[in-house]
Amino acid sequence: MFGYIWQYVYTFYLRYWLKWLIRQVTGTCELQRICSGYKAGALRTAKAEYSLQSSKNKVLRGALEAKKSNLEQCVDQIMKEKNVKLQKDPLFKGNLQICLLQITGYRSLYVSVEDLRKEPFSSENPEHETMLLKLWDLLMPSVKLESRVTKQWGDIGFQGDDPKTDFRGMGLLGLINLVFFSENYTKEARQALSHANHPKLGYSYAIVGINLTEMAYSLLKSGALKPHFYNTVQGPPELRHFHQLYCFLAYEFDKFWVAEEPESIMHFNQYREKFHDSVKAHLQEPDVDLTLAVSSH
Repeated sequence: MFGYIWQYVYTFYLRYWLKWLIRQVTGTCELQRICSGYKAGALRTAKAEYSLQSSKNKVLRGALEAKKSNLEQCVDQIMKEKNVKLQKDPLFKGNLQICLLQITGYRSLYVSVEDLRKEPFSSENPEHETMLLKLWDLLMPSVKLESRVTKQWGDIGFQGDDPKTDFRGMGLLGLINLVFFSENYTKEARQALSHANHPKLGYSYAIVGINLTEMAYSLLKSGALKPHFYNTVQGPPELRHFHQLYCFLAYEFDKFWVAEEPESIMHFNQYREKFHDSVKAHLQEPDVDLTLAVSSH
């Protein structure tokens, strides 16, 4: 209870006066101190984001909602509001602009990912069908698909004769991630599929892949992926960066599953949560980088 009271008092009263006092002593505003005092990456951008969110100045708060095309103008307005002179602090403008590109880019990325998640797979859409057949060809290059609706789909981990029903939860996003991993990390995807088809330690490759898409989506939605993207993308993160993050999860989960040697697939949820907790723990590290450390093809 005391902690909540202290947080409230600090946020709404003490913080303002503390910032004012430090400015009188140093001659610099909080954003200047953040941009010059921390290296580029998650810590700097997160502190800049908090500073802007907590500001009583509408110009500063409004910068968090700015469009990419207006960011330079927003930075100029912030410099004017905070009386920051470019001659005295020549690096400030560029550093703050990168922070804002990352902050606003993360929000835009979530919108793009959500749009794909909401788009249902349609067997009447030629592009969707082409993508699905491409997934088969990438994973099973030496086996011909007998027909569009067939039990063969079970060989790559779908539940029924027609994979379209398995995409209901994650929509087109689930399929795009599966194809992206298979296309850009073909060797690793086929290796994971061979592990998934192990008679004792196997799992449903495609279904688990869609489940990992849900994990990546939830982490993105909660903001937990901010440190990763702020550390690895010096600008606005885009869809391909999200798909790359999925590849990391797919590859690492397969390694994790094989190492854990579960008694059966019936314990999947238990191991899934253990893996999820491990990922979230990594995301708490200031220098976190969830990039797949193998060469893409």
